[in-house]
Amino acid sequence: MQTLLLDSDDVDENALMADVISAVEDAFAAYERGDAQMPAKSYIDLPRYNGDFRSMPAYMDAGDWDAAGLKWVNVHPDNPRDHDLPTVMGTMIYSDPETAFPLAVMDGTELTMKRTGAAAAVATDYLAVEDATSLGIVGAGVQSYTQLDAIAAIRPIEEVVVSDLDDARVERFIDTYGDAFDVRAGSISEAGHCDVLSTVTPVEEPIVSLEDVAEHTHINAMGADAEGKHELADELLLAARIVIDDHKQCTHSGEINVPYHAGTLTDDDIYGEIGQLVEGGKTGRDADTGVTVFDSTGLAIQDVAAAHVVYEQAASEEKGSPFDLVGVHE
Repeated sequence: MQTLLLDSDDVDENALMADVISAVEDAFAAYERGDAQMPAKSYIDLPRYNGDFRSMPAYMDAGDWDAAGLKWVNVHPDNPRDHDLPTVMGTMIYSDPETAFPLAVMDGTELTMKRTGAAAAVATDYLAVEDATSLGIVGAGVQSYTQLDAIAAIRPIEEVVVSDLDDARVERFIDTYGDAFDVRAGSISEAGHCDVLSTVTPVEEPIVSLEDVAEHTHINAMGADAEGKHELADELLLAARIVIDDHKQCTHSGEINVPYHAGTLTDDDIYGEIGQLVEGGKTGRDADTGVTVFDSTGLAIQDVAAAHVVYEQAASEEKGSPFDLVGVHE
């Protein structure tokens, strides 16, 4: 047995989106049932380098399969300017739960984008109108691409409206998807009046108001990943059915963190967690449901679930670069 080394292209090729969506849905269900272990994300602060490391371990049992792994990720804002390196880089160690053998070491950055898109797709499946055909995206960075890839896998998306202050990023997005969708640039309000809206920006002052969305828009709030980040206006959050991925993470660093700590939004304003919808404990959208919001902070179990898909596909197709990491063949 050898360990598979999977670079970003390998992860991209083997992260079959339909399978990743299914696995992430399984992860949410396992977490809700108590069939997952996910210690709190731990941080190593490096003020000397204006950066930090974060470790995200998890184990989950989906019933038909189980998986374990650790994502080691950094945030170094000075990297692009000073070292010509990405601000964020991740490495995923995927292990056999039974033996602890390291089955794979894979690029965690591409993996994160895939599982983030998949999480939005799961929420969209439960919370968006059944006949959703239009998708708005606010923020045309790297995360916007997997939002479209994933959501289009579970809804018949035809029209895409993308909004970003950077015209060049919008043009790149349109060039990428122009042959597959009716995609165009638009305002935040035009994006917000689509059936589904994904926000993927790092802003700390809300940019989407209640007036910017339609009566039944489903919103995937994906941008907030730290205290102080806040994409959606308080009035919009208070008017919406809010579904979160994890209470502790969302109230600390998710979309709801700012109004929650201000007391503007309380636990009574949170409808439930996505695992409750997956497991059937709560309904998603019904006839009386208006605007819905999924507050996604990203869970380690999602990384493990996505890594499971990537490894199984790569191993079955003999992809990647096998090597004898632990010396069992010496």
